Amino acid sequence: MDFNMKKLASDAGIFFTRAVQFTEEKFGQAEKTELDAQFENLLARADSTKNWTEKILRQTEVLLQPNPSARVEEFLYEKLDRKVPSRVTNGELLAQYMAEAASELGPTTPYGKTLIKVAEAEKRLGAAERDFIHTASINFLTPLRTFLEGDWKTISKERRLLHNRRLDLDACKARLKKAKAAEAKATLWNDEADKELRVAQTEFDRQAEVTRLLLEGISSTHVNHLRCLHEFVESQTTYYAQCYRHMLDLQKQLGSSQGAIFPGTFVGTTEPASPPLSSTSPTTAAATMPVGPSVAGLAPPGEAALCLEEVAPPASGTRKARVLYDYEAADSSELALLADELITVYSLPGMDPDWLIGERGNKKGKVPVTYLELLS
Repeated sequence: MDFNMKKLASDAGIFFTRAVQFTEEKFGQAEKTELDAQFENLLARADSTKNWTEKILRQTEVLLQPNPSARVEEFLYEKLDRKVPSRVTNGELLAQYMAEAASELGPTTPYGKTLIKVAEAEKRLGAAERDFIHTASINFLTPLRTFLEGDWKTISKERRLLHNRRLDLDACKARLKKAKAAEAKATLWNDEADKELRVAQTEFDRQAEVTRLLLEGISSTHVNHLRCLHEFVESQTTYYAQCYRHMLDLQKQLGSSQGAIFPGTFVGTTEPASPPLSSTSPTTAAATMPVGPSVAGLAPPGEAALCLEEVAPPASGTRKARVLYDYEAADSSELALLADELITVYSLPGMDPDWLIGERGNKKGKVPVTYLELLS
């Protein structure tokens, strides 16, 4: 009991001494041991890393889950160490509504058939989004949280301990200074104060070294976060590429079906979307292609069939193109493509700007511009 009381009294005394030293430093009434410039730079770099990691983490969470209530729910599940329940994505929910609408309004009607096709595409988009969220959470968010909840807490703890050691050291320096000024008790007080100063200096130096090593480890943290950032970009690229392919397939299905219902119309934008993995604009690419002689019977997809026998490359030359994605020909007028292969392409008067004529060996047919990267 007496031992505990003495320890409490000692801790209270140390706390009071530190508080006095800290207050006097704030008012400029006491000297303060300054850390070297390199150490201060390490501290500033660590603080900056922590602050930006928190901001990037929060905004990535918003990107992956825009619903704040859902984010709070997921946070509580994680803190309770329980598995987060599976959540239906917005695309999957939209697909469900469209499928139900088609069933009630008539799945055999033109509107019902289109609802079913769009529902299937939205379902695939929702599944791709789910995979992206899962991958990004594991490969990107988890390492950031691990740093903030693990490494950073350790660094903060050692920094607080270093701060206390510095206050103790400066308090000892102040007591020794006062002892030297008191001539009457100089001998006894000086020896005791000098001993306390040596102990405080040793503890401060030891803690400064421990803290320095942890702060220098921030460089390794940056390397780890860089690797995670590359994985995040890779997963995001995969996600958007999947979405792009799903929507191209849907647009193709809707174009053929609407061409039968509303002859002379084309579903989609007047300008094709740029391929995600190429800086070449499809519209610009089509406009700069060599133009060959006009061919009777040539028309956009969904209209008249292309007469391949009458198609000839322009006399003034053609261009090479690299295929970005696999493409399965819908009919005999189109040319099937394999990713990364090189083909010869050219345009013809009257062609839909979304398409070109492609040749590979003795085979030729229409190819979609958005699947190509035109080469110089």
